[in-house]
Amino acid sequence: MSTQPGVRPDPALGLLSRYDEALPQVYGYLLARCRAAALAEDLTAETFLAAVAALRKPGAPELSIAWLIGVARHKLADHWRREERERRGLAVLDGEPDPVDDPWDVHLDAIIAHDVLAELGPHHRAALTLRYLDGLPVPEVADCLGRTVHATEALLVRARSAFRKTYPGKEG
Repeated sequence: MSTQPGVRPDPALGLLSRYDEALPQVYGYLLARCRAAALAEDLTAETFLAAVAALRKPGAPELSIAWLIGVARHKLADHWRREERERRGLAVLDGEPDPVDDPWDVHLDAIIAHDVLAELGPHHRAALTLRYLDGLPVPEVADCLGRTVHATEALLVRARSAFRKTYPGKEG
């Protein structure tokens, strides 16, 4: 197949050549964080669609699996924001949990921790996942969640408190 002069190839075609390599990594990243296969599949599809759109724009980033994981992280954060907005629309908040002063230094069993995360509200789950599982600094968590740094720090305090309240009930 020859290209006509003046017609440039679709820059998103590079994604096609990396798809088989990237798909399991992107899907695995999402599945480990949301623990629901159907949701991980939907978010993986959204990730690749967003990647195609981004690669077609002028000044597109260099295609890499790390970049695709970043796109997936944003899609997951978007999902949690949507879920939280829906929850707020359906229920009246009873109030914020009191902040807890002890440091976040407890070594948690990963399986129990994932189960506890699944029980938390989407806003708490998103903040804790981005901060402690993905290892993002608070300003980047704030950026992903569309919040100020101060609001994100307060959210993390409440999320850790909610996690601690739920976690002991899972032991034994």
